[in-house]
Amino acid sequence: MKVAKNVEMIELNIQGFQINPTLIWDEEKAILVDTGMPGQVKALQAAFENAGVPFEKLKAVILTHQDIDHIGSLPEILQECDWKIDVFAHKEDKPYIEGEKHMIKADPNRLSKEAWESLPEPMKALYLNPPKANVDYVLEDGQVLPEFGGIEVIFTPGHTPGHISLYLQESKTLITGDAMVIGNGTLQGPVPRNTPDMETALKSLEKFIDYDIESVICYHGGFSNQNVNDQIAEIVKSN
Repeated sequence: MKVAKNVEMIELNIQGFQINPTLIWDEEKAILVDTGMPGQVKALQAAFENAGVPFEKLKAVILTHQDIDHIGSLPEILQECDWKIDVFAHKEDKPYIEGEKHMIKADPNRLSKEAWESLPEPMKALYLNPPKANVDYVLEDGQVLPEFGGIEVIFTPGHTPGHISLYLQESKTLITGDAMVIGNGTLQGPVPRNTPDMETALKSLEKFIDYDIESVICYHGGFSNQNVNDQIAEIVKSN
């Protein structure tokens, strides 16, 4: 789905659920924000093709955070490409992405015996050996990457310690990662059951108030351009 000039929301399906990485590009290169679950590299390549962007243009991946459904296909992307792909993430999530620490929400030791036994075998395998990849560059709050009219990093911890959102300055598009979701057509805060530190996650949303936002891409829920500044202000006020 085209969101703005050279900004595409990718739609990937996982067992009937949709997730939404973001593709940003110009004449010279492309950046992918989040990578889907393991095994979705072919679907990503098809999405690039549908957007009219050669996969060979991909030069960087920005990870909003460490969760499996966001970094899952990164190892396959790096293996598939015989050229350098720069990987960006916040320093707080870097050790989890690189496998130095076990992913917070994919750690079997954090689950009860009942919860562990209820997982399907493929998910157990993922929990025991989650995807991992090196992070080349760490990102900081307020940092602006110069590409594509400016990509501003907004540190929005809570969902994970190093969760970030991105503001595309030229198109006034906010990429929320999992800091917000869209449900029933409206913006909502993060999902409590998947957010270890809800207090911090809700506090993080206050940062969005300072931005002039025309459209929002939520990894879970998709796209909204309906009075998004007012919707965000209402979420912040109600929490």
